[in-house]
Amino acid sequence: MGCDASVLLNFTSSSGSQTEKVGIPNLTLRGFSFIDDIKKIIEAECPGVVSCADIISLVARDSIVVIGGPFWNVPTGRRDGTISIASETLSDIPSPFSNFSTLQNDFAKKGLDLKDLVLLSGAHTIGVSLCTSFSNRLYNFTGTFGTQDPSLDSEYAANLKAKKCKSINDNTTIVEMDPGSFKTFDLSYYKLLLKRRGLFQSDAALTTSTTTKTYINQLVAGSLKEFYVEFAQSMEKMGRIEVKTGSTGEIRKHCAVVNS
Repeated sequence: MGCDASVLLNFTSSSGSQTEKVGIPNLTLRGFSFIDDIKKIIEAECPGVVSCADIISLVARDSIVVIGGPFWNVPTGRRDGTISIASETLSDIPSPFSNFSTLQNDFAKKGLDLKDLVLLSGAHTIGVSLCTSFSNRLYNFTGTFGTQDPSLDSEYAANLKAKKCKSINDNTTIVEMDPGSFKTFDLSYYKLLLKRRGLFQSDAALTTSTTTKTYINQLVAGSLKEFYVEFAQSMEKMGRIEVKTGSTGEIRKHCAVVNS
């Protein structure tokens, strides 16, 4: 999705359905107008040369670098997709409700292994979420109202219920995934996982496998520099997934709409 910039589209001529931008997993995404502004500047200098897919890939990297995070190589030459369907976000983006086996399968389908799973999840150190992505862990874990996920630290859960997601019906409050450190690209996210303070079920799932928990412990015991190197490698690997090149796709004139 990100590899062909389909998440940037407001609508497509080939589909009457809603686009990925309004898909449930993407509701906390921000910065669409910023991408549009960059595209306008580039189009003014070299029209029809730089795709929105390349822009979003470069911006993702540079936004991490700006806050002191790792640098990775971003090959250019991607082309933009012309189809964007909101429902596909539910099948192509790992769910915050996923257990370990589901995560393993989802990543394997894209050519990513368990180490990639742990490393790429580390981006949650600067992530945010709506309450709806985890409020079941606080209020309705077993399907009976009032039940709570026993794998979630009780003190952390009580704090979330008191200060953030005060109702199971809250669908607007935004919560930091790495509280106290969400503006810093560091190892704090992994330390929270070991304290049973991962926000999503999918975060907590990383500690249910001996293999992935071992990776987490190794990262926490290692240096930030080592994490940066490995994270960059996984980002480069992910950046090569299902990329459109050559005569496939197009180079959009405006990132929010397909070319007429």
